[in-house]
Amino acid sequence: MSASPDLASGRTSGVAPANASLYALAVGPEPATIAEVRSRMQAIDALLPVSDGLKWFNRLYLTVTEQVDLRPPGGAWQSPAWLTRLDVVFASLYFGALAGSLAGQTVPAAWQALFEVRFRSGIDRIQFALAGINAHINHDLALALLRADADLGVTPGPQSAERQDYDAVNGLLNAVLPGALTELATDTLGVLAEDTGKVGRLLAFWDVVKARNLAWDFADHLRGLDAVGRAAALAAQDGVTGALGRAILAMV
Repeated sequence: MSASPDLASGRTSGVAPANASLYALAVGPEPATIAEVRSRMQAIDALLPVSDGLKWFNRLYLTVTEQVDLRPPGGAWQSPAWLTRLDVVFASLYFGALAGSLAGQTVPAAWQALFEVRFRSGIDRIQFALAGINAHINHDLALALLRADADLGVTPGPQSAERQDYDAVNGLLNAVLPGALTELATDTLGVLAEDTGKVGRLLAFWDVVKARNLAWDFADHLRGLDAVGRAAALAAQDGVTGALGRAILAMV
C-alpha cells in the first residue's frame, strides 16, 4: 500500500486520521543535521501518549543522541562530517520505518516486533525502549554505515578516524544506556514506577557494544555481496532481529 501527502486536503492516503500528525513528522524531509534529528524526536515525544510503547524507544533514542552529541571524546570527533552523516541517515531509517507502519506498509520484522505491540499493557517501558534499540542497531545500523560511506566516498578501515569515532560512541553508549533506561523505569509521568532491576537483566541479555560491533562487521560483509546475496543476508538478519525483539518484549 502506498501513502502520499495530499496537500490540498491536508490528508494522507493510507494513514488513519488519528495517525496523521505522527505520520507528518515521520515522513518529513530527511534531516540534514543532528539538531534537526533531535528536534523531530522531541516533536514525536510531545505527540505520543504515555500509553504508547513507541514513546519510550523514541525518548531513549533522544536521550542518548543528546548525550553523545554533547560529549565528543577529547572535545572533538576525528571525522565529524562522517559521524554527522551516519547519525542523520541512521535516524532517517527509524523515521522511515515508522512512516511505513503508519501507512499500512510492510516494514522490517525487526521494527514490526515493536510496532505491533505499541499499546499492549503489561510490557515495561524499558522493554519497549530496548526492543526499539535492538531493531535500530541490529537491522538499521549496517545499512546506515553503507549509505554514509557511499555518500562521502570512504571505506573506513580498522584504524581509520571513522572507526575511532565509532568506537568512542560505543563507549559513550555503554556508559549512558544503563542510566537512561533506569530513568525511564523510574520516571513517573503519572505512571507507577517499574522494576529497575530489570534494566540489568535486559542489558545482560542484549549488549549495545557487541551489537554495534556486529553491525560494523555486517556492513563490511554486505559490501562484498551482489544484490541477490545482500538481499538474502538482510532478510536473514531481519528475521533474527525480529525474534530477538519479541524475546525482549516478552521478558518478565
